[in-house]
Amino acid sequence: MKYLKQSLQALCLLALTATAFAQTHEVLMKNRGSAGPMVYEPDYLEIQPGDSVKFIRKHRSHNAASIAELSPAGYQGFVGKIDEEIEVKYDKAGFYGIKCTPHYAQGMVMLIKVGDATLPDSYRAFKAPGVANKRFQAIYSRIDQQ
Repeated sequence: MKYLKQSLQALCLLALTATAFAQTHEVLMKNRGSAGPMVYEPDYLEIQPGDSVKFIRKHRSHNAASIAELSPAGYQGFVGKIDEEIEVKYDKAGFYGIKCTPHYAQGMVMLIKVGDATLPDSYRAFKAPGVANKRFQAIYSRIDQQ
């Protein structure tokens, strides 16, 4: 009985410790940044399962929304409201594409890598609209160079 109690205490402590190490990463939603107009900064993040990403509005008329074609199978996705700062927790390893709904074709996109994941070939084959496709290809090139 004493061993069981100690084991349960250790397990609870381990669970609390894992939560304590989760991080919140900030992404700015901007009209203009170092990569040009209509950008997320940064446009690529590598995080760990359990981490969160907070999308912070720096200018009006932006949101953050998941891209179904650039999400792991079974991911429910999310759509933030225009001008809403939103925090999204990522528990499952994989790659997650994000867009600003009104500025998607203008290239306001980003990619989040969660945990130990390999970029699926289907992501490279997907053709995002307008400038978004060019920006995703640039992100994929940076990933390939790592």
